[in-house]
Amino acid sequence: VATYGEATAAAIAAAHRLEPALDVSVKADAPGWAERLGGVVLPTGSVRTLASGDIAALPGFDDGAWWVQDAAAALPARLLGRVAGLSVADLCAAPGGKTAELAAAGAAVTAVEISGRRASRLRQNLARLGLAAEVVTADVLGWQPPALFDAVLLDAPCAATGTIRRHPDVAWLKKPEDIAALAAVQARMLTRAATLLKPGGRLVYCTCSLEPEEGEAHLSATLAALPLVLDPVMPAEVGGVAGIARADGTVRTLACHLPNANPRLAGLDGFFMMRLRRVA
Repeated sequence: VATYGEATAAAIAAAHRLEPALDVSVKADAPGWAERLGGVVLPTGSVRTLASGDIAALPGFDDGAWWVQDAAAALPARLLGRVAGLSVADLCAAPGGKTAELAAAGAAVTAVEISGRRASRLRQNLARLGLAAEVVTADVLGWQPPALFDAVLLDAPCAATGTIRRHPDVAWLKKPEDIAALAAVQARMLTRAATLLKPGGRLVYCTCSLEPEEGEAHLSATLAALPLVLDPVMPAEVGGVAGIARADGTVRTLACHLPNANPRLAGLDGFFMMRLRRVA
């Protein structure tokens, strides 16, 4: 309520009470896969379906035609723009949805993940999809690549309060004191990510958190401390969905966004996103 106001907080809570739909990102032919999966193509380009049961049994899974990814989670990689032929670092990359997006778009992706178990899962997902990326098991804060990147995507570790509708346990497991500790880690990661960029390169920072300390609060601090400038996101870049591309150039999605006459087809995970550009 303090952050979003009583009405929006109530709308978020109401959305959390509904079972979310299944969102998938497709390599190609979103309308065709929406028809095969009994779903719809969202304005953002993702396919949303009410299909349930064993995901691996759905058409196209074994063929690697698509991967599960909330429509909001699919946006940060797209905010890097045209990446074909570019070198891109995907930091904190597992389970690999964003890596897959970038690889499918023609980027030369280096996916960095601190957990060996999660890095293994990322490799398995890429293999199923028939996509290639260099997977590095390392701590982003200490990792030293051989060359700078054209673009960097940082999906930083966070309290994940934007995913409560999919993971209700988050509301019970996370504590208020976790927020400050995570925000400090995010600030260090932002600093590190900036050093990995070529001059003129783009950096997209995102978290699946509703907490402003893990999102909006980083904007002014980052611009003041690092050789980065804000690269504002235009509404058309996020499918023109009402209210998510904000006047300050950042993006904020909420569980109550993307309304639909069928409430099961509505909603987005809660994300904060900002796009920055490295200056010389």
